[in-house]
Amino acid sequence: MYKEGTIIYFDPFYFKNGNTAKPKYFVVLKNINGKTVLASLPTRKDSIPRSNEVKRGCVELPEIRLNCFVFSLDEEVTTCGKSFNFPTHIYGHQLDAYEISKLKEIYPLEGTDYKLWGELKPEIFIELINCLKNSRSVKKKYIYMLSNNLV
Repeated sequence: MYKEGTIIYFDPFYFKNGNTAKPKYFVVLKNINGKTVLASLPTRKDSIPRSNEVKRGCVELPEIRLNCFVFSLDEEVTTCGKSFNFPTHIYGHQLDAYEISKLKEIYPLEGTDYKLWGELKPEIFIELINCLKNSRSVKKKYIYMLSNNLV
C-alpha cells in the first residue's frame, strides 16, 4: 500500500497538528525500510506568483524559496488513467514523513478509511522526484531521502 508513487485517498485525513481532518490525497514519494514514508498532501491551492505560473511541471523560484510540481487539469497521471479534476500542486516545503505503523493504526480499513486511488505513471513520478530533490526549498533531510536508495 505504501509503495513509492502510490496515491491514496483518505476520507478524512487527520493532520499531525490535530486541528483539522478533511478528505485528502496522499502521494507516497519514498518508502524508507518499510517503516516510514515520505509523502506529500497535494492541494488545489495555487501559491505560485502569476508571472511564473505553469500549467504543468516543475516550478522553482529560489528567490522566494518556492518549489512546486503542478499537475494540470484533467491530465492522466496514473497508470490506470485517472486524473485530478482541478489543477493540483505539490509544494516542496510541505513534504513530511509518516510512520507506517501509525498510519495503519489510524486507517485500518481499505474502502472505509482510505482508497488506493492509483499509481503515478513512472515518467511523471520521476519528473516529480527530480523536481523535489533538486530544490533549495525542500528540507535537506528529505532531499537526502529522495536521492538515496534507503529501502
